[in-house]
Amino acid sequence: MTNKAMTLLTDPSFLSALDALPAFLLVNQDVDLDFAYDWVADQSRPFAHDETAFDLFYDVFNEAQDSCYFS
Repeated sequence: MTNKAMTLLTDPSFLSALDALPAFLLVNQDVDLDFAYDWVADQSRPFAHDETAFDLFYDVFNEAQDSCYFS
């Protein structure tokens, strides 16, 4: 059983999905936050309950969107 206090910040599949998120958004420019969340969760596992992981996801999503749309 996994420790519920454990964060996804050490999960390789979560980190890999975050690394791939900017490329995913570049190819699929109509992706919103909910769709991006679903995509990352499919690549790793759901993380809405993990505030630290969600905050990191949100930051990566916003940075990637800014660079995709305004570069």
